[in-house]
Amino acid sequence: MASEDKDLVEILEEQDKIDIAKYINYVSAPQAGAIATFSGTTRDTFEGKTVLELRYEAYVPMALRCMKSICSSARSSWNLLAIAVAHCLGPVPVGETSVFIAVSAVHRADALDACKFVIDEIKASVPIWKKEVYSNGEVWKENTEFLERRLDLGKKDEIWNEKEIEVEVERHTRKSCCGAKVKVIEEGDKK
Repeated sequence: MASEDKDLVEILEEQDKIDIAKYINYVSAPQAGAIATFSGTTRDTFEGKTVLELRYEAYVPMALRCMKSICSSARSSWNLLAIAVAHCLGPVPVGETSVFIAVSAVHRADALDACKFVIDEIKASVPIWKKEVYSNGEVWKENTEFLERRLDLGKKDEIWNEKEIEVEVERHTRKSCCGAKVKVIEEGDKK
């Protein structure tokens, strides 16, 4: 990261709440024509179930490295002034913020596009795990972005082990930690 890059990346312990004003102030600058933000909050229902809270766990050293890398990637794609990212660990009750992102740029398109990129990449690749706690049970959740990324690794036109492969994706109606199965068929195995 260049010395002029202004990034603030934090993972907050259980007792710490996200101070949204802190992160907006961090990215504020006189030359900023736009500050885009994303606030991920705990909603009260999911698929008809009453949600009491979300609980987050992380492999913190790797999660911080990943989030810093995401900030660097955003900077390489958009002209940004500053980026602030915060994610909570532990329980996050309904209505509270679990993840917050603020991005400033001279132009709004850069700030908006980069902000969306940062949250999508966090959900797809950062080792932070979410458990939804319902009034009648709890379940660990995989992010849709993570599952899509995993499936993208096996795209039909990709070359794997120097051979053309085809990928069949079976979607299962049964909910499980592995909502999709990937079957690799090598050229010689096609019927």
